[in-house]
Amino acid sequence: MDLFEYQGKQYFARYDIPTSPGGVADSVGEAIEQAKAAGFPAVVKAQVQVGGRGKAGGIRLVNNEQEAKEAAEFILGLDIKGHVVKRLWIEHASDIKKEYYASFTLDRNAKLHLAMVSAKGGVDIEEVAVTDPEAIKRLHINPIDGISYDQALELAKSAGIDQEALEGVADVLVKLYECYTLGDADLAEINPLILTPQGKVHALDAKVTLDDAAAFRHPEWEAFRGVSELDGRERLAKEKHLNYIGLDGSVGIIANGAGLAMSTLDVVNQVGGTAANFLDLGGGAGADVMSAALEVINTDDRVEVVLVNIFGGITRCDEVAKGIVDALSSVEMRSPIVIRLDGTNADEGRKILADADLRGVIIEKTMIGAAKRAVEIVDEGASK
Repeated sequence: MDLFEYQGKQYFARYDIPTSPGGVADSVGEAIEQAKAAGFPAVVKAQVQVGGRGKAGGIRLVNNEQEAKEAAEFILGLDIKGHVVKRLWIEHASDIKKEYYASFTLDRNAKLHLAMVSAKGGVDIEEVAVTDPEAIKRLHINPIDGISYDQALELAKSAGIDQEALEGVADVLVKLYECYTLGDADLAEINPLILTPQGKVHALDAKVTLDDAAAFRHPEWEAFRGVSELDGRERLAKEKHLNYIGLDGSVGIIANGAGLAMSTLDVVNQVGGTAANFLDLGGGAGADVMSAALEVINTDDRVEVVLVNIFGGITRCDEVAKGIVDALSSVEMRSPIVIRLDGTNADEGRKILADADLRGVIIEKTMIGAAKRAVEIVDEGASK
């Protein structure tokens, strides 16, 4: 679950990470009051879960009540990359001497936590990674050991953090690691982490992604979910208890198992396509679950073909095939469906699908073959 900036700052506060004072506003009147409470000059910031707010006009510096009113009127309702602004965060404007970057996440390949620090903060860190990779210093952390203040200090030094900010940055790194680990986050990021002219270090922004698998330990997260930003596909998938993540491609993906779903995304990308989603059916691929999955994908106008990739282990492919046939009797698909069945009773499953003679359904024996056929369908549609 991705948090909005203001929620991330509230989360940071639990771990004593310094941030700018401010408040939330859902209306122009509330924005004026929050700006007055924060003190002028203030910054009015759109709360959307997407980058590029500043370039889109979603962040404005205001010096008085009239400017706060005008900024709020402009930003509320603003469309930023498909995200409509419904909430604002207003904070006292900070004097900035230097901007840095700091984050903690999981390096799955190394099976260790990963700290990243850079003296080049305040800009697109992905761009820095490409144009000046040496500017980002990395440190793998064994979760058993954690990170000490001395290690954080050495990391800050290696990243080229200014001498006057070293102790403050190291202190924030230790607290950010606690937020990341004790707070059950997948990502805890500050960009920028600023140094003020007075020598203080604090977080000017907050990006926090919470690990949904740890939600049972955090009943308080329900307050975050109440205002979480889900698109229509994700909301419907949540209602139907599906493991779904919306993406921006044209190939809808359905697979049974998270590993197989991720592999399917990779293979589609490998053969020149782009995935529209990640959808893991889990252990069940019966008619009800398959109908729900197809219904969710069918709501996505960008999907031009659906790729169903099933490997039968405990789940038998003939039962999956029956589920697909039953599902398609109740869901009228807008797009062709390419189906790959392999594993237990795969031949029987493919025969059931072939005998059903379903319109718009194409059967492939291999994952690479199914991915290629799906991408060919997309390309054929683009050439018309």
